[in-house]
Amino acid sequence: MKIKAVFFDFGGVIQRTEYQSPRQRLAERFGMEYADIDNIVFNSPTAKQATVGELSVEKHWETVAKRLKVSKEEIAEVEREFFAGDVADHSILEYLRSLRPHFITGLISNAWSDMRAYLVRQKMDDAFDHLIISAEAGVAKPEAKIYQLALEQAKVQPGAAVFVDDVAENIAACERVGMKGILFKDPQAAMTQLKKLLKE
Repeated sequence: MKIKAVFFDFGGVIQRTEYQSPRQRLAERFGMEYADIDNIVFNSPTAKQATVGELSVEKHWETVAKRLKVSKEEIAEVEREFFAGDVADHSILEYLRSLRPHFITGLISNAWSDMRAYLVRQKMDDAFDHLIISAEAGVAKPEAKIYQLALEQAKVQPGAAVFVDDVAENIAACERVGMKGILFKDPQAAMTQLKKLLKE
């Protein structure tokens, strides 16, 4: 079946943590390891609740502030520092924009309630026809429902869609739904695979 829709993950694919030093500095400031601060922000119970929209992103950061024993004012600075090493890959975004006249493009992201506003603010939202954000959908990868929702919005059959993600479990899940999957390890290899698939 010919591909009609191209879906991408965001964190780890379109936007990647290219510089570890800001998070490392934060970890040292709070007497922690890098993995510890990463887990508090991304893998704590409130992070998981925020990912499926059960908790607002503001409430999650309030919990992070309590855990780190900092004020609400300071946590905004901690948040900025935490994400300071993240860099958007504009070559991927430009490629997605170039596909739009001929293919449906979409985002499938496990992300908090501020993701849509962030994409608009950073002028990235125009690369996508559809934004499937877990906090808005109330379901996260690797649950089958999030992929089915993406397919419904794009109005395509699973076999006519491809998904690019950096987590093997998420790729296996999209393939179980019937989509084609590309495991992202580096931009060049993923884009080569994708371009080849789109020509078939």
